[in-house]
Amino acid sequence: MTARSMETGVSATGRAVAKTGVWARIWQQDGPGYLFLLPWLIGFFGLTVGPMITSLYLSFTNFDLLTTPDWVGAANYTRMFTNDPKFAAAMRVTFFFVIFSVPLKLAFALAVAMLLNRGLKGLPLYRAVFYLPSLLGGSVAIAILWRQLFAGDGLVNQFLANFGIIGPSWISNPNYSLWTLIILSVWQFGSPMIIFLAGLRQIPQDMYEAASLDGASKWRQFWKITLPLLTPVVFFNAIVQTIDAFKSFTPAFVISGGTGQPINSTLFYTLYLYQEAFGFFRMGYASALAWFLLLMIAAFTAFSFLTSKYWVHYDD
Repeated sequence: MTARSMETGVSATGRAVAKTGVWARIWQQDGPGYLFLLPWLIGFFGLTVGPMITSLYLSFTNFDLLTTPDWVGAANYTRMFTNDPKFAAAMRVTFFFVIFSVPLKLAFALAVAMLLNRGLKGLPLYRAVFYLPSLLGGSVAIAILWRQLFAGDGLVNQFLANFGIIGPSWISNPNYSLWTLIILSVWQFGSPMIIFLAGLRQIPQDMYEAASLDGASKWRQFWKITLPLLTPVVFFNAIVQTIDAFKSFTPAFVISGGTGQPINSTLFYTLYLYQEAFGFFRMGYASALAWFLLLMIAAFTAFSFLTSKYWVHYDD
């Protein structure tokens, strides 16, 4: 062996030892942290990323849970837009629900937050009472209660009868059934209300005092001070509540009995997706529906962020 080859071997060995030492130091510093994160990493890749990749593959197949998936390419997506009237009905119902429920909920939540921000006595109690529907609103029990309230002989019609008004069967009438779900969504205003209340507490009171000295009315103060300074909170609440509205499922499932009736008036997109997956076992088509829902939410979120620079004010 020549001297040069011996030097090359020694230097390679030295680099290997140095590299091993670097990895040992990294493991000694960060290893315990990764071990603590290991359960979360297993859950994230095994229960989130893995199923997402699998569903993306299944969206290009025919799959019924019992046989091997059959690759059909973009046939599921083509059917979605060209040969599925129930898909169009579900889209109309969902967009109608989003367009009306989200603004009404945010407006009602802001009004209650401004009322609570006036320094009422027992404010913690009021906050807890108003927040309670948000904790219970997505449960099956509340949906069943709501169905009983708006039934033909429910408490709502019994109350109207005291004034000589004969109320319709709200749930079974296609003209009113979706509005009962919108009212239920607005009733769950506690979460955005708490966030609005926190935002209102951050607005300097001296700005209102200066505006009052200049003769500005309460209504003008709201439009020129409160609302502009609250736009970041409005933006956050709008994003969160719109995503929740797109994903709404339990109330429509319970109130309509899982059918979306009457006349598909409560056929939410998520309910139609559920029917295709677990009613007809068309898992491939249901996966395509799920991915299109993800794309809709992503497109809305991206559009909201792109347009936020025109109306959301982060500076004083």
